[in-house]
Amino acid sequence: MGHSRGEGTPAELMDGLLARAQNGFEIDEAVLAQARSALMHQSELRSCRQCNERCGQLGYSTYRHVFLLADGSSLLLWELEHNTGEGGRPLYELYADEDALTLAERRVHERLGGTRWEELDGLPLWLPDQLLHTAEPVENSRAYVADNSADHARRVLRRAENPDRPGEETVRLLATAFAHDIALAPKPRRRSGGPDATWCRFYEHAFLLAGGDEIVLWELEHNLTRDGRLVCEVYLDEVSAELAADRHARALGVDL
Repeated sequence: MGHSRGEGTPAELMDGLLARAQNGFEIDEAVLAQARSALMHQSELRSCRQCNERCGQLGYSTYRHVFLLADGSSLLLWELEHNTGEGGRPLYELYADEDALTLAERRVHERLGGTRWEELDGLPLWLPDQLLHTAEPVENSRAYVADNSADHARRVLRRAENPDRPGEETVRLLATAFAHDIALAPKPRRRSGGPDATWCRFYEHAFLLAGGDEIVLWELEHNLTRDGRLVCEVYLDEVSAELAADRHARALGVDL
């Protein structure tokens, strides 16, 4: 079961999701507009389960599609794929609300049979091997865009909740930024046991300053909080961002 996720543009991905989704009409037009105008996107397998013992012929997978918006925030869409169609034909459903996704996953799970839904909480989810290993670092060339870069820097720093975020000197320097580049950094991780509810993502915001210098901010977006709330933290280097993610994960007993 499965289908190819093309690279394409955010608008092309969104159109593809809608074209195959049985419930595409349920997605709000405002959400569609945001996704189509996103700067970049990334798709990843969130979970996969086989629900019986028929050689894995029946099952379902959930994909998470991340759209990076112009203001630096993220839009998440979830796609549920299951082969309950006639003759094992794959069917697709699309959700902008995670609670609605959970209800859909439960409905599909109960339709397929197997372990009771309530008994799944303590079972590990299957993840493909490529998500369980650290990716080799990839050198990316910058693609700077001159588009209100100083204001973008201000918004990134404003949403940072960590007390050790960059200080006033960095704020002063970034006020002279005239171009910037945003990159979504893949950081494969594994959570041991239980549903894969961990969200941990790194963004690299690079800025060109009026004097020709470059400043790079590393934004850590995660829900490694006691109440599961999604928060953003900003650091001046990649190592500090990764150490912060590890620190939060250890505090919750989560393996990244």
